Order: sequence, then structure tokens, then C-alpha cells
Amino acid sequence: MDKVYKNGDIDEELEHPQSMESETQKASIVASLEAVKHKSGKSHSEIGNETGLTNVYVAQLLKRQAQLKPETAPKLRAALPDLPDNLLQEMMKPPLRSYHPNLIQEPTVYRLNEAVMHFGESIKEIINEEFGDGIMSAIDFYCSVDKIKGVDGKDRVVLTFDGKYLPYTEQKTEHMASRSKQQEE
Repeated sequence: MDKVYKNGDIDEELEHPQSMESETQKASIVASLEAVKHKSGKSHSEIGNETGLTNVYVAQLLKRQAQLKPETAPKLRAALPDLPDNLLQEMMKPPLRSYHPNLIQEPTVYRLNEAVMHFGESIKEIINEEFGDGIMSAIDFYCSVDKIKGVDGKDRVVLTFDGKYLPYTEQKTEHMASRSKQQEE
């Protein structure tokens, strides 16, 4: 089992930062962050409401899949008062965005992937009709999960993917900065 960091235990390892945290370090940090959340008794949505972040982004922060911005750190500290300084500082470093290869076997993740694959071609076609030849950014991107009642009164999951449209560019040599610099020389 991975080590779960307590207040101060992570200090020594964080004093010698590497360019990328190891998967073992990441797992230990995530376990510690999840323990802080669990101790708070709050949901991702509650923390999101207190910080002004989406519930999915809060989960991403706690999974070390997103970087905590300095201006948001005080809000997160207020929402999770037991969050130690060393973990807060770790959350402000660029994370190693990765996932375990077996994640696709988890039923919710599998079904989400299946839905995107099933509807993906149609979604792409509509994006092209509405916007032109381009894609939806996954960098300038917001995601949330909401619970609503369907017309039949049963609980329904609403996933919102809100990404910036990025058009493909026509690759003209006159627009290439590297080419224009060569011509100046």
C-alpha cells in the first residue's frame, strides 16, 4: 500500500523536487488529498461552490490532474481547513497528468468512453456544421457533473463539456514565424 502523507511527512520529499513527480509520489499525494476531503465531509460540489470551481475541476485538483492557481489557494484552504501547507504548495506545481491504464475497466469510465465513441462522429459533424473545420479544446475547457430529475421522475446525470472552439489553420508559409525569420537573415 502507498504511503499516506501526514502533516510534515512529505516535506523531505518535496524539498528535492524533480521535474515530474513519480507515479508512486502522485498516488501518495492523492491519497493524502482524498483523506483531507473525506475528513471535511464535503462533496466535490460543495467544495466547488465554496471555491467558485466546477465540481469536476475540484476532483481534478484532488487527483493531481490540474494545477491549483495561487489566487484560488486561499479559497481551497477555507473550504478544506485541514489541508496542510506542503500539500497546498504541491497542488500549485504543474501536475503529471496521467491515468492508470486499467481505468477504462471501471464501469462509469467505460460507459463514458463508450458514449463518446458512439456519439463522437455525430458530435464532430455538428461541430463542423456549426463552427467549421476545427475541434473543441480540452485545455480551455470546463466540465461539470449535475444531477437532475428526468420527465419520468428518475435521477439523471448531466455531463457538460464546455470547450473553446479551435479552428484548423491553412498552413501558409507566409504565416510561419520560423520561415519569416529565415527570410530576414
